[in-house]
Amino acid sequence: MALPPTSDTIVAIASAPGTGAVGIVRLSGPEAYAVGDAIFSSAKARRPSSFAAGRVVYGKVFEGQEIIDEALLLTFRSPSSYTGQDVIELQTHGGPAVLRKVLELCVAAGARLAGPGEFTLRAYLGGRLDLAQAEGVLDLVNAATNTARRNATAGLSGALSSRIDDIQTAVTSAYAAVQAAFDYPEEGVPEARLEAPLAAAIAELDELLATAAAGRLSRNGARLALLGKPNAGKSSLLNSLLGYQRSLVSDLPGTTRDYLEAPLVVAGVPLTLIDTAGIRSTSDSLEAGGVSLTHKIAASADLRLVLLDRSQPLNEVDEELMAGLGHEDEAPSTVIVASKADLPAAWDVAALGGRLEQTPLIEVSVVSGEGLEDLKDAIGTGLLGDAAAVELWVGNERHVGALQQARSHLAAALLGSHDLAALELQDAITALATISGRDGVAEDTLSDIFANFCVGK
Repeated sequence: MALPPTSDTIVAIASAPGTGAVGIVRLSGPEAYAVGDAIFSSAKARRPSSFAAGRVVYGKVFEGQEIIDEALLLTFRSPSSYTGQDVIELQTHGGPAVLRKVLELCVAAGARLAGPGEFTLRAYLGGRLDLAQAEGVLDLVNAATNTARRNATAGLSGALSSRIDDIQTAVTSAYAAVQAAFDYPEEGVPEARLEAPLAAAIAELDELLATAAAGRLSRNGARLALLGKPNAGKSSLLNSLLGYQRSLVSDLPGTTRDYLEAPLVVAGVPLTLIDTAGIRSTSDSLEAGGVSLTHKIAASADLRLVLLDRSQPLNEVDEELMAGLGHEDEAPSTVIVASKADLPAAWDVAALGGRLEQTPLIEVSVVSGEGLEDLKDAIGTGLLGDAAAVELWVGNERHVGALQQARSHLAAALLGSHDLAALELQDAITALATISGRDGVAEDTLSDIFANFCVGK
């Protein structure tokens, strides 16, 4: 798909849809000020083109003799603007009718309606941002938690690009050494020593890739399933974690026959907390359907909380739940919750802990609040692992794929002959370069990336 032209002037509503106190219409391109002159006049009857960069000017948007709205005009001059072009922004009242009218006036004066992400695309093509920074803009707009915001800001600030540049520089130096030995054999250039620099580069890549799962969860969220036999305390725990009553609680077993979802943020990760039907054998077809659905939810969850009622003797359902925890790589992470810790204990928590290998066990009472903070910590650890202590997470799938490709090529370079190593190193450099996009990226890739942006950004 061909990219849109960058030599014309584009316009879009840059504020969120709906009614608001203030709305923003943004223009970028060589005729931005000419369009502004056609529709805006300051309180002293001066046109936008008469103002220097960095001004905020009060005035009115007009159509002929009709005043459309009062507005503030913000002026930016090339190259010191977001896009690197001449840019003006009109801040009007935020009613949809006002914004649509201002947009129509801009188009009538010669601007073209911008496509999704076209302002940021111009910033990238003009060298104001690299591609990883541009994607950081999108991540920042979409950030739903403070952790997601932090990671997006790191991408936008160039922290990720800087890290990749360091790795790429080291790999390029190794490639240059290999090529020098090939190109100047008569000069006695020694054979390149690749083991140490490539091992160091692979270690750096592994460190970044180790954060991929956490990065994806911070961007996309996670599903956390509450499992257990009837009356183990699942609904009560859900309400306590949320801080309000979302699920009805009953002493009667089997009352939860369908699953119930609620949003929650723990350790900076947006969660969908799922209260499931209690697991037991039943002749009730409706309840049996709920139990079957519970097993499916458990298999697809990112983390499982298995509740064992500490006030009642363990039964065959509890034993089956513990036996089915699984520790293979594909199994969801699990935390055991010994619920109803405020009641007299019917089994020994310490003895049970010895049977669970690496699965954490947390004693919790929703009545007293005991263990709830420890449980949240365990949820964060179960989802994020060691990445919780790392500043920069890589969650963008395109970045993860490029890092994996680069690592694969570096590993192959270590195992092959020097002539094959040169080819592998070249491919690794190319893979790393696609993250920042400084050496160019296929138009289809750029189209796919910027199609995810909102119009006006």
